[in-house]
Amino acid sequence: MKRILSIDGGGIRGIIPGMLVVSLEERIQRITKKPEAHIADYFEFFAGTSTGGILVALLLCPDPENNNRPKYTAKQAVDIYLQHGTGIFTTSSWRRFLNQFGLLTELYDVNVLEKTLNDYFGDLKLSQLIKPCLMTAYNIELRKNHLFRQQKAISHGLSRDFLLKDVCRATTAAPTYFAVAQIFSLAGTRYPLLDGGVFAHNPSICALIEVLKTFQTFDISDVHILSLGTGLAKNAYNYDDFKKKKAISIGPALVDIMSSGSSESNDFFLRQLFRSVQKSSNYIRLEPTNLSSIEPSLDAASATNIQKLVSLADKLISDNEDLLEALAKDLVADKLKTEEKLEKEGYSVWKFLRDKL
Repeated sequence: MKRILSIDGGGIRGIIPGMLVVSLEERIQRITKKPEAHIADYFEFFAGTSTGGILVALLLCPDPENNNRPKYTAKQAVDIYLQHGTGIFTTSSWRRFLNQFGLLTELYDVNVLEKTLNDYFGDLKLSQLIKPCLMTAYNIELRKNHLFRQQKAISHGLSRDFLLKDVCRATTAAPTYFAVAQIFSLAGTRYPLLDGGVFAHNPSICALIEVLKTFQTFDISDVHILSLGTGLAKNAYNYDDFKKKKAISIGPALVDIMSSGSSESNDFFLRQLFRSVQKSSNYIRLEPTNLSSIEPSLDAASATNIQKLVSLADKLISDNEDLLEALAKDLVADKLKTEEKLEKEGYSVWKFLRDKL
């Protein structure tokens, strides 16, 4: 069985999938009676876009004292939003004013984000993450999707390896919010990249294709995907107002429309795909469908809104209590079964995954 954890983009709303992961990890720890159990132990592949890419990087970041174990718990991963979200999405009134008239290409100074990423990741490389994964971005010069792949970074060396903080900077370069990321591979190749949400706000399909390609199969019957979203805002835009506004001022609205459309499309395709092989339960999608209790903008990172996001995530967890409990038990049972099988064959789980992926 191949299990994928996929996390959408959504800026500060990354608190929502982050708290879902915390809940799942804590349930696994309770069931196994292992406080050191980590979500990375129970999925074979991870995918993230934008804020989801940061979460994936944190969940798979290696401990300096044991490179095969994660440095951060799921709760510590969510702390990046609770402790630094407001600072990352703070701008001056003057900068906001200039942005309205197209005198600035981005609303936020990226220095705070880059410092935060450096504090968490330092000089860690993509190839050093403890599990196979991908993070999405978009190359504005080549006009093509760019997938940061942990396996490719390992197999192709410096030409496909990047500093982890640069990967996170690129996948979060949301148009109109942050400047385009200009980063370099460890071999020195330049990449001008935008947020991967422009084509894969929900990166589940990217992850599915990557896993099927790795295992050289078209059989999805033994693939299980847990896809975590940041919520559907469903903002309605008035035609007359939209038409009269200057192009630069409707940038955030276009990002919202584009992201929502991409996420909903990928969700629809995956549901149809798994339904076609009578495996609908193999694809689980969790996200709030009503964001009326919060300010839904991806940069709405005031202390008050962050607390509202925490409350909304807590409600989502409560509404899906039985599902999360069943999922945690299933993950634990599946891992135990895999370990017992491989132990009989004299083959470690880590070696199996490393060789296969």
